[in-house]
Amino acid sequence: MPELEINGRILKLTNLEKVIWPAEGYTKHDMINFYIAISPYLLPFLKDRPCNFQRFPEGIHGKRFYQKNVPSFAPDWIRTFPIPSKERNIDYIVVSNLETLVYIANLACLEIHPWHSRVKSILNPDWGIVDLDPQEGVDFTAVIETARHVKEVLCQLELKGYPKTSGATGLQIYIPLKPLYTYEQVRDIIGYICTLVHQKARGVTTMERIIKKRGAKVYLDYLQNLWGRTINAPYTVRPVPGAQVSTPLTWEELLSGRINPADFTIKNIFARLEKTGDLFESVVNQGQSAAAILKKIRERQGDR
Repeated sequence: MPELEINGRILKLTNLEKVIWPAEGYTKHDMINFYIAISPYLLPFLKDRPCNFQRFPEGIHGKRFYQKNVPSFAPDWIRTFPIPSKERNIDYIVVSNLETLVYIANLACLEIHPWHSRVKSILNPDWGIVDLDPQEGVDFTAVIETARHVKEVLCQLELKGYPKTSGATGLQIYIPLKPLYTYEQVRDIIGYICTLVHQKARGVTTMERIIKKRGAKVYLDYLQNLWGRTINAPYTVRPVPGAQVSTPLTWEELLSGRINPADFTIKNIFARLEKTGDLFESVVNQGQSAAAILKKIRERQGDR
């Protein structure tokens, strides 16, 4: 069994030749190598955060399952953080170093979803996310049009937002926040932003929760900011054909209309990063105040 030593930890690697992306022939070995190479960019968005995972041991077209609780066979050096659920505590893995990242990659964890809050302030998210989810049959141009309105609203509210491709079909806009607000408050903040966007773009957007009633529009999903909800981290590879990577963008290139999520894969992301660096660095370093928005929300509620 192949072994890899990282920071004094010995990791035993298994089934390295297992094909994960059949059309491209990419194996688990390729995926692990990718995560090792991308780790300087990815780890800042996982550090000190509990993570959810979705595992694909038979490849992207095979059986998949979610992993929240740390596996019983995990080595004792894996850091965990307990969070109560309805039945019991869930011991979430905290991916703060390369050895832990390689460990979960070896488990065929393609979906890596960090919490919006860190363990030292678990009740208080330090980012909110506007999730633009195109429904079936909706072209990415509609997502770009919606993103344009999101940027307009953020400018009106004097907030900075940072867009990234989901790595599949959608787009997410991260709004870094000071860890001063509850999950419910962050949900309300993002919900307020989405409401303003919807007012500007009713023809292409929807806030309808019932899927069959959404139609061919871009769903403004602010509920992804609730307690326990998570979204795939920047720089993670996705279980879709092409091995697409969730990639941070500049507003200029996004709004140019020439961007598509399929443009960024495990084969070309590093050439891009050599040119752009980490466009998401401010997301984890520059939290913003949302006090003015919460005041607007309270005033709006008082008018009802």
